[in-house]
Amino acid sequence: MAELQIDQHNSLYYVHHPLTSPEGVTWVFFNALTGDTDMWEGQIAEQLRSAGHGTLSFNFRGQSNSRFDKSLTLNSDLIIRDALRLLDSVIPERPVLCGLSIGGLFAARCWLSGLPQLNTLGLVLINMLRRDGPRLKWINDALVRAVELGGLPLFRDLYAPLLFNQAWQQEHRQQFLQPGPYTPLAPDSGHYNLLKNAGSSDWDIPYEQLKLPVLVVTGMQDRVFLDPADLDLLYRRLPDARHLKFDNAGHILPAERPEELTRVLLDFAAELRP
Repeated sequence: MAELQIDQHNSLYYVHHPLTSPEGVTWVFFNALTGDTDMWEGQIAEQLRSAGHGTLSFNFRGQSNSRFDKSLTLNSDLIIRDALRLLDSVIPERPVLCGLSIGGLFAARCWLSGLPQLNTLGLVLINMLRRDGPRLKWINDALVRAVELGGLPLFRDLYAPLLFNQAWQQEHRQQFLQPGPYTPLAPDSGHYNLLKNAGSSDWDIPYEQLKLPVLVVTGMQDRVFLDPADLDLLYRRLPDARHLKFDNAGHILPAERPEELTRVLLDFAAELRP
C-alpha cells in the first residue's frame, strides 16, 4: 500500500506489486465509481500474482483513502489526469489496463491520451460498452437523487437486484433492506462528488482508434446498463477485439464471478505473450 502525493490536500491511494515472471504483465485496475481497490485486491489480484503477474490498483480521489480538496469537481477529466500521473510515477512493466463499468471508460481514455513511457499491451473493458442518451442520463440523475435522499444504502437497495445476478442476490439478500431510516449522503463527501459529476463523462469514444488487443467482458444479467444492440454496434467498431459473455453474471462481475473472471484474464495475458 502506498500514497501518491499530489499536493497538501490531494493524494491517490494505490497498491502495486511488480510482476515476478518474465512472461507476466502488470494488471492496472480501474474501479467503478462506488468501488475501491478491495474489488480487485482479494481473490482476483492474488491469483494473478500467483501466476507471476504484477498488479496495480488505486482509488480515485473521493474514494477510500485517497484525499481530495472538497472545492474540486471530481469529474472524468480529473480522474484520467490522476491515472496518467500515477502511471507516470509507478511505470508498471508491460501494463494491461482493466476497467469495470465507467472505469473501463477511464482506462480507454487514458490509452487514447497517450502513454509514451509505457508499452501498453492490452485493454479489458468489463461491462463498459454503452451509448450515452436519455436513458443513461436518467439513470445517472436518479442515482444521484437516491443518494441525496438515502445515501449509498438506498442506492444499493434499489439497484442491487438489477446489477447483480440472481444467485448473488439470493446469497446476499439479507444484507440489504435493513430496518431503520436512510441517511442522505453528505454533499461534501467523495462519493457524492464523484456520482454527481459522472453525468458529464463523455462516452463517445473513437473506438476505431483503440488499436491494441481489447477484451470485452459482458455480464448478461446486467439489467441497468446492458443494451445488447448498442453493445454489438460498439464492439464491431473495435479493430482488434474479442468478446466473452457471462450468462451467470450481472454488472459487478468481479464480485459475482471472481474465479471465472480471473481465468479469463489469465487467458488474455497468455495471448499477449511475445
